[in-house]
Amino acid sequence: MQKNTPIVLAAFGTTSRALDTYSFIDTAVKNAFPNHPVRWAYTSRMVRSHMKKKHQANMKDPVQVLDELSGQGYGWAVVQSMHLICGHEFYRLLDEVRESRLRTSMGLPLLTSPVDYRQLTDAILGNGLAGDGTATVLIGHGTDHPAWTAYPALQQIIQVSGVNIHVATVEGESAMEQTVDRVMQTGVKHVHLVPLMLVAGVHLQEDIAGDEDSWKQAFLDAGCKVTVKENGLGKHPAVVDIFVRHIHDALAIIPEQTL
Repeated sequence: MQKNTPIVLAAFGTTSRALDTYSFIDTAVKNAFPNHPVRWAYTSRMVRSHMKKKHQANMKDPVQVLDELSGQGYGWAVVQSMHLICGHEFYRLLDEVRESRLRTSMGLPLLTSPVDYRQLTDAILGNGLAGDGTATVLIGHGTDHPAWTAYPALQQIIQVSGVNIHVATVEGESAMEQTVDRVMQTGVKHVHLVPLMLVAGVHLQEDIAGDEDSWKQAFLDAGCKVTVKENGLGKHPAVVDIFVRHIHDALAIIPEQTL
């Protein structure tokens, strides 16, 4: 009897407030692919070590998961990257997956094609956070990888809509001071800070919503009311739909008789 291709969701992992987000994504993917086994893998060695030491959680890396699937008789697997952009972590994942003896088809990160950017923009606009006298600042992790261009690309696409939404990053080119000045020049009195991250973990607690040297404090110091959204993108159904579409694309290139 032919087994259906398993789907491996490969996330960086986090040591804080991730399990409910991962559970939400897991349910959505299983509902979209009811006949395919779904597994999770975590690329961060530091996170795996921390979770094993503190919580006795046995979080497996991608090669471990793929080798287990190979031992169970599967010939192919889809590995769906749960990263936002094609940066350092995504390419490390590609290198890891090549070490497995199982043949794989890779599902691409959240923001890869123009369709992805437009779909994410629609999801953000659908939240209705930017109205009269308000602005929304989407704050991503940032990167020194050439994929940093994903952030200004998203900003450009959002700007076409004419709403007061800004894209910034914790690290990289988008300096906090300049971003705060640019937002305040629009005359807003209320700013919504939204994590542009799959999971709102340590970066939310410290860099975005913390009491010192945070984005929240910077806008408060500028005389603005601040609201912080505590959930990352992984709790937004329309965002998870982008990953689901990427899984469909990855399944589509696997020889039909092995699906």
